Amino acid sequence: MPMRQRIAATAISAVLTGGALGLAPAAQAHDIAPASCYGSANSYLKPAGTYWLPAGDVFSTSSACADINIKPNTNRYVKVCFETNGRLECQANYTLARAGEWNVIARNVRDGALFAFEFRSDAKSTGSWAA
Repeated sequence: MPMRQRIAATAISAVLTGGALGLAPAAQAHDIAPASCYGSANSYLKPAGTYWLPAGDVFSTSSACADINIKPNTNRYVKVCFETNGRLECQANYTLARAGEWNVIARNVRDGALFAFEFRSDAKSTGSWAA
């Protein structure tokens, strides 16, 4: 291989390697927040015959998560209702929460916010939530 081609190949290799190393810390930092949030997840069982989780009560958000997330075992349409002045104020629309994966239902929620999930169906539902 002529000298110019070797120099060009070495320079391209260095640029590609440096670019990949520059991206690695950003990707790693992005994964830390969800891991700590989901690490504090709670299991749930919503019995058949009710649309609410928890039934007749509310959950509270924590500093572990910026969002309210749900991971149902079957696809479910869900929205979040926040307790305000003793009343529940619900999101306008349901979000399709896909089975077996974390789904953000409400974003950028303050710590200590009181909330409940409202399901579109009164069928039994199980899974996990994190907030």
